Amino acid sequence: METLTYKQVDQGVMDTMEKPGKRYIGFLTLCLLLVAVGGYSWYRQAQLGMGVTGLNNPVGWAVYIADFVFWVGIAHSGTLISAILYLLRAEWRTSVYRSAEAMTVFALMTAGLFPLIHLGRVWFFYWLLPYPNQRMLWPNFRSPLMWDVFAISTYFIISATFLFLGMLPDIAALRNKGPWWRQILYTILSFFWRGTDKQWRHYKKAYLLMAAIATPLVVSVHSVVSWDFAMAILPGWHSTIFAPYFVAGAIHSGLAMVLTLLIPLRKYARLDAFIEIDHLENLAKLIIVTGLIMGYSYVFEFFIAWYSGDIFEKGTFFYRSFGAYAPQFMAMIIFNSMVPLLFFIKRLRRNTTAMIIIAILINVGMWSERFVIIAGSLSYDYIPFNWGLYKFSATEFFITIGSFSWFFLFFLIFIKVFPAISIAETKEDLPAPRRNPNSNER
Repeated sequence: METLTYKQVDQGVMDTMEKPGKRYIGFLTLCLLLVAVGGYSWYRQAQLGMGVTGLNNPVGWAVYIADFVFWVGIAHSGTLISAILYLLRAEWRTSVYRSAEAMTVFALMTAGLFPLIHLGRVWFFYWLLPYPNQRMLWPNFRSPLMWDVFAISTYFIISATFLFLGMLPDIAALRNKGPWWRQILYTILSFFWRGTDKQWRHYKKAYLLMAAIATPLVVSVHSVVSWDFAMAILPGWHSTIFAPYFVAGAIHSGLAMVLTLLIPLRKYARLDAFIEIDHLENLAKLIIVTGLIMGYSYVFEFFIAWYSGDIFEKGTFFYRSFGAYAPQFMAMIIFNSMVPLLFFIKRLRRNTTAMIIIAILINVGMWSERFVIIAGSLSYDYIPFNWGLYKFSATEFFITIGSFSWFFLFFLIFIKVFPAISIAETKEDLPAPRRNPNSNER
C-alpha cells in the first residue's frame, strides 16, 4: 500500500462505489427476498400469536433471545478493531476498521429487532420506555429487558456517532464527485468541513475522545447482556464467569464476521491493494487468542459445576453434553475452541478460502453456544416435573434467516453509498508526496 499515490487511493476507493455489477445485484435481490420472507413470518406471528413459535413452558426464551445475544456479540469487534486498536496505534487497522464499524451499527440494528419480536405484542413496545404518562406507570428497572434497552440504545448511539465521525473527512473529500444525488447527500453530511488546521485539531481530539468512550462499552454492554442470565437462579446460568465469558465470545464471533465480510469485499471490489493479506492474518491471530479464551471458559464451566458439588449444576452440564441439545453442544465446542486453532498453521491463516470457511464455522458455533446456554438451562431446571423439550418452528427459522439477510442488505447498501476504506487515514500512512515538475499529479 505504501507504493500508492494519493490519486490512486481516491480512485481505488471510489471504484467500489461505482455502478453495481451482476453479482452485487444478485446478492442484493436475494437479501431483499429473504428479508421479505422473514418480515412475512413476523407479520404472521403478530397476527396469529406466539403459538406459531416453538416456545413453551418452561422454555419461554429460545431462538429469538439466542439471536439477540448473537447479534450483540457480532457488534463488538467493530469497536475492538476501531477504538481499541486506534488507542494502541495499530497501523494495520486503517484498511479494515471502516467495514468493522459499519458492521457494528448494522448488527445492533439487527439485535434491536429481537426483543421486539420476542414481545409478541410489538405494538406495546413503548411501554419499555421511561417517560411520564397518564397511567402513572414506569418500567420495571429490575427487568433484564430494561437493561437491554439501555445497553443497546447507548451502544448504538456511540457506535453510529463514531462511524460518522470517522467518515467526515472522506465525505467532504467526495462531495464534488459522483452523481448529483451523491453530491447533495455528501454536501449535507459534510457539515461545512473544509479541512483547515483548526478543524483537524478538533477532529483528532474528538475522535480520540470517542474511541476512549467506546472502548469500555465493549466490556460493559455485553456484561449487561450476560447479567440477563447470570442474575437468575437457574443451574447453568447463575455464574460469576458469565460477564467475561460473554465478552470474549462476543469478540470471537465479531472477528469471525469481520473476516466473512472483508474477504468477499476484498476480492469482488478489487481492494487487494488496501486490504492486504497481512491485515487478514492479524485478524486470524486475534481469533486464535479469543478461541483459546473460549476453550478455557468451556473447561472452567465444567470445573465449576464439578467443584461446586451441586447436583443440579452437574445435571445441567451432563444434559448439555449428552441430552437433546448434544449436537449443538458439540458444534459449540468444536467450532469455537478447536477449529480456530487451525490458524496456528501459517498457510491456512494466509489462505482466504480457508479463512472464510473457518470464520463461518466459528459463527455457527457461536450461535449454537447461545442456543445451548438459553434453551439448555430452561428445559432442564430443578424440578423434573417441569422439564420440557424445545424445538424451533419454521416461523422462528425464517425470521432468523431474515435477520442475517437484513444485516447483509444494509452492509451491501453501505459499501455503495459510503467509502468502505478510510481515504484520509490511508493517505496518512503513505509517504509524503513529491512534486513532479513534469506532471500535475502528486
